[in-house]
Amino acid sequence: MDLLLLLTLFVVAVFLGVELITKVPPTLHTPLMSGSNAISGISLVGALLAAGSGAGWWVNVLGFIAVVLATINVVGGYLVTNRMLAMFKRK
Repeated sequence: MDLLLLLTLFVVAVFLGVELITKVPPTLHTPLMSGSNAISGISLVGALLAAGSGAGWWVNVLGFIAVVLATINVVGGYLVTNRMLAMFKRK
C-alpha cells in the first residue's frame, strides 16, 4: 500500500481510539476490555499462522515472538477483566 494511505489509516485509527475511550462511561470499560481481548485472540491466530508457515527462519522466530506477546496480552487482559468484575460483586 501507499505510505500516505497507511499513515492516514493510522491517524484515523488513533483519533477514533481516543474518541472512543474518552466517550465511554467507566461502567462500560470492562465489557470494552473483553471485546479488546477477543480482538487480541484474532492476532494470536495470525501469529500462530505466521510461526507455523515455514517461510523461513526469521519468519518462524518473529512468529514465535508474536505468539508469546499476543498470549501475554490475551491472558493479562482476561485477568484484569476478571479482577474488575470481582470488584462489582457484592460481598
